[in-house]
Parts: sequence; structure tokens; C-alpha cells
Amino acid sequence: MSPLTIFLIFVVVITSVLVAYLTKQFQEENLLYSKFKTMKNTSNKTKTIEKEKIVAETLNGRFAMLGLVAAIGAYLTTGQIIPGFV
Repeated sequence: MSPLTIFLIFVVVITSVLVAYLTKQFQEENLLYSKFKTMKNTSNKTKTIEKEKIVAETLNGRFAMLGLVAAIGAYLTTGQIIPGFV
């Protein structure tokens, strides 16, 4: 295997470990948030929707940052944003 292939496999493994860690951390934060940050003057249905929005937006932001780091890494290593794509 070429050194670039080994490096790309290493980057994929590190990224997957990072995503798994962030997902676990996010689940723990969500549990803490739901226990201590109760909303007042709202129905149960609204509480569930608001918590889901917070969870979705936080996770979306983290994955967007991860994608940006991956794009920068791809550009630095190959000179292209999407390697092999013209």
C-alpha cells in the first residue's frame, strides 16, 4: 500500500472514532439538559419538540464542523476538495 492510502485509512479511522465519541458525549449532554433545563408554561408536546430541535441543531453543527475539517484536510493532502472528482 502507498503511504497516501495508509494516511487516508488513518484519517477515516480517526474520523469515525471522533464521530462515535461526539455522539456519545452529545447523548450525555442531552440527558443532562433534559433533567435540569425544564421549560415552563408549555405542554409536554412542545417540550419534546424543543428538545429535539436543540439536539438536531447541535448535532448538525458538530457534523458541519467535522465536514469542514475533512474538506480542509482533503485539500491540504490532495489539492482537491473532493479527491478524484473533476
